[in-house]
Amino acid sequence: MSLTSAAPVVELRKVSKSFGGSPVIDNVTIAALPGEVHCLLGDNGAGKSTLLNIMCGVLQPDSGDIYFDGERVTLESPRAARDRGVSTVYQHGDTLPLMSAGRNFFLGREPVKAWGPVKQFDRKRAEEIALRQILNVGVRRVTSGDQLVGTMSGGERQALSIARAMYFGARVLLLDEPTSALGVKEAGIVLELIQEAAKGGIAVVFITHNGQHALVVGDRFTILIQGYVATQFVRGERSASEVLELMAGGEELNALQRRVHVENGQ
Repeated sequence: MSLTSAAPVVELRKVSKSFGGSPVIDNVTIAALPGEVHCLLGDNGAGKSTLLNIMCGVLQPDSGDIYFDGERVTLESPRAARDRGVSTVYQHGDTLPLMSAGRNFFLGREPVKAWGPVKQFDRKRAEEIALRQILNVGVRRVTSGDQLVGTMSGGERQALSIARAMYFGARVLLLDEPTSALGVKEAGIVLELIQEAAKGGIAVVFITHNGQHALVVGDRFTILIQGYVATQFVRGERSASEVLELMAGGEELNALQRRVHVENGQ
């Protein structure tokens, strides 16, 4: 993978968010560029999911700005983010287990066939397209588009969600811990899909607490500690051992604590 010189598709500038008076993220700037994987790293409670929810319109920042293609925007809802090409895959998937792969693939965007004024869900077409896209991303155990998603493994469900985002032309793909609780083989499949999405020109934001997985696919890295940006760097600027140490806190945490004390006049 190589770093692009393109302008960011989406960028958060000096964004902060608090809940109940307690800051969750503070003065965070992060950008997602087309064709790159930006890994957002941090332990539980670091503020990663809050940033993702701001990017996809679920939450609005208390301060700071959001830019798409260099234009300052307000994402007042998830629909507003989707209209700009943002697709989100959450940790536990966004699929419905009692529905087929075909229905899940086209949920909210169902193809229809019409007889005069009467329109009906085109089940056959949906299942054929869903199966083809699932096979295209390397999933082989699913052999029919009418297979219930509840019978699929966690990795296969994540693959279905990522394949759906790619099929519908996502410009930004937000992934919230997609490899969490997956076995080694299934995590590998998902990591390959992340790379394929970036190769297709999608700006990928990969949120994880697994430094090893991030190092496999990442182009750019942001490490959050207690809602602050501890450090940002590009592939090759830090060794694997340095990244894992940063993930654990180390000297960066001490530096952050000193900075917070100064900012608060302590």
